[in-house]
Amino acid sequence: MRTTRARAAGVAAACALLLAGGCTGGDSQPQNQNQNQSSVTAPPGESAPLADITERLAPSVVTVRTGSGVGSGVVLRPDVVVTNQHVVGDHTDVQLTYADGTVSPGEVLATDTVTDLAVVRTERKNLPVPEYRTQLPRPGETALAIGSPLGFENSVTAGIISGLHREIPGSAAKTQSLVDLIQTDASISPGNSGGALIDGQGRIIGVNEAYIPPNQGAVSLGFAIPAATVVDTADELLADGTATHPYLGVSLRPLTPAIREQLNVQAESGALVTGVDENGPATSAGVRAGDVITSFAGQDIAAVEDVLAALRDIEPGEETGLTVSRGGESQQLTVAVGKREG
Repeated sequence: MRTTRARAAGVAAACALLLAGGCTGGDSQPQNQNQNQSSVTAPPGESAPLADITERLAPSVVTVRTGSGVGSGVVLRPDVVVTNQHVVGDHTDVQLTYADGTVSPGEVLATDTVTDLAVVRTERKNLPVPEYRTQLPRPGETALAIGSPLGFENSVTAGIISGLHREIPGSAAKTQSLVDLIQTDASISPGNSGGALIDGQGRIIGVNEAYIPPNQGAVSLGFAIPAATVVDTADELLADGTATHPYLGVSLRPLTPAIREQLNVQAESGALVTGVDENGPATSAGVRAGDVITSFAGQDIAAVEDVLAALRDIEPGEETGLTVSRGGESQQLTVAVGKREG
């Protein structure tokens, strides 16, 4: 059995990204971590000067170009870069621009739509590998974002970690690539996707993915995929070209007061099941559309994100308890969690 990991959970079929903070135009540790590792020396718990972090980490961030599209990437191994799947799209070959201005081809080795990650083999070798911090940061910690917003290569923005386990509003029921994210107020713009989110000690804490634009009333609302998800998924992609995710087979939406009233739902809180996949794990367990999931894998469920969080820690094939509210009565079910490859 693989070790439990922080990853995006496959609940419903993945759809297109809602708010890509990535391409413009068309738009644990990695192995070999100690080789060519780029790090910033700072006492534990203390931040290094931001200019020093930027200077040392910039060579570990690249610009990814796909025709008219521009995104960013972060060095994962001396000859491998990780970026967003929505940055590379269907391309098998990309162009990489490095901090010193040199350019080389890159081969897209594999992608995963569930986590919105892709790995790219670089023609250039011996790239500086940064340290990946797989432990989640705390809200309030320093955050730096390095990438190529609107094609401005190696641009740096600074802020703090604003929150954890975030989802892009309305995305949880549609796609798992925009849930369980790190929120930051370090400015994220088109072209930043795939770039680095860095802590105050110069460690990669996430790969930037999306933002909510100002025209929707947002001010500095950016999101990144946690480093633990990045490392684990990238390792799987490099091993055999695929990444496996636990799969429940339900479509979910928040249980709002309006829905409770309109549908006469008795449960006070939970995740409303709006659909179940035919022949999926939830169907086999007896879950029905209209049920409200109130407990899953021993965890109380108050929102859609709680189901996703609980699912992350379950291995495909594992059986676990699931409680639903149906017609005002509590139903105790057992579900054998399936698997899905992104």
